[in-house]
Amino acid sequence: MPIYDERTALLIVDVQNDFADPHGSLYVADGQEVPAVANAELQQALKGRAFVAYTQDWHPEHTPHFAIDGGIWPVHCVHDTWGAAFHPDLRVKGEVVRKGSDGRDGYSGFSVRDPESGETYPTLLEHLLRERGVERLVICGLATDYCVVETTSDARMLGFAVEVLADGIRAVDLHEGDAERALRRMRDAGAEIV
Repeated sequence: MPIYDERTALLIVDVQNDFADPHGSLYVADGQEVPAVANAELQQALKGRAFVAYTQDWHPEHTPHFAIDGGIWPVHCVHDTWGAAFHPDLRVKGEVVRKGSDGRDGYSGFSVRDPESGETYPTLLEHLLRERGVERLVICGLATDYCVVETTSDARMLGFAVEVLADGIRAVDLHEGDAERALRRMRDAGAEIV
């Protein structure tokens, strides 16, 4: 179990209805199990006076991210809908960083990409962490092979120590082996899978 202090942040990635509920449009198998893990970690993080942040996919109705607009994904996490809301079992007690809200898409909690120009723009996440003197992240959420691996990789690239909670992540596994490749990529980046 990770140890939390004021230099640590718990980062809970995209635990939203469309991913974590079996009726969600992009349901991740066993995603409904993640809120309980996140809640247990939240309790420990708050006891240790750690910073807590949540990422939230928050898309417009049309975006190149969606299959209907040329992307690969079903419509999901459209702002102000049931699917975009955090799973009802998840306790939300911290900062929320929304991504994808203006048509810019990205899997990482740290950045989004403009689909037309290809330019990458930061989200508020790094600023929030640096402002609080955070040096280490504990990450859980959905999905292992997309938003979790990209967030973890970016965190390592930005110099944060990272622990990923093995029992607090689940994968889409769109292509067989994606989950294992994501775990290997996170380890190769220097993250610990605990």
